Amino acid sequence: MKQRLDRDVIGMRAAKELRDGDCVNLGFGIPTLCALYVPEGVRFQTEAGLLGYGRLVMADEIEKADWHYIDASGRFCTPAPGMAIFDVVTSFAMIRSGRLISIMGGFQVSGKGDLANWNTGGDALGGTIGGAMDLAVGSRMVIITMDHTTKEGDYRIVKKCSYPLTAKECVDLIVTDLAVIEVTPEGLLLKEVAPGWTAEEVQALTEPKLIIAPDLKEIEL
Repeated sequence: MKQRLDRDVIGMRAAKELRDGDCVNLGFGIPTLCALYVPEGVRFQTEAGLLGYGRLVMADEIEKADWHYIDASGRFCTPAPGMAIFDVVTSFAMIRSGRLISIMGGFQVSGKGDLANWNTGGDALGGTIGGAMDLAVGSRMVIITMDHTTKEGDYRIVKKCSYPLTAKECVDLIVTDLAVIEVTPEGLLLKEVAPGWTAEEVQALTEPKLIIAPDLKEIEL
């Protein structure tokens, strides 16, 4: 069986899209790993009301963590020079401003860039959409990080989402354990593939027809 990229590498590749001066909101799971690989000058924002926080607290530092500072996954983060703290109303005004880049996880993305990334029950939150809807429609760029298929081998990149939608036609870029795919008006553009994988193999695991970029290359970090 061919090797797929692990979650850290997915986060590392997504972080390559960020530039000095960007303000970024990171969702649950894989997106939080991006914080470990961003270039200098990128500032992170959380719905809870932080902008410009520092590195994550490591496991051996938990006893020293300040419980006031957490990221979207509930992991402790550190204060940084210039960090701003504000209320949730101000936080969502930022989210809806069109200035942030949002990196989120996903259950499904459609060929048109529709996003489904929340459930309707069965977890500790009772199934809630949270701030994802606001982030999906309010961000200037939406990057989705996820496994290319389910554990059962079913499509995650689909012609039409079967899960409840977070937002329609909101996704700009998909980074998976097999590929980097841009959502364009013409369709899904396959730009990069995981080392050792071919465009044909990625297509076989993707329901919509992919457009193959003329300069298709292996994912580089």
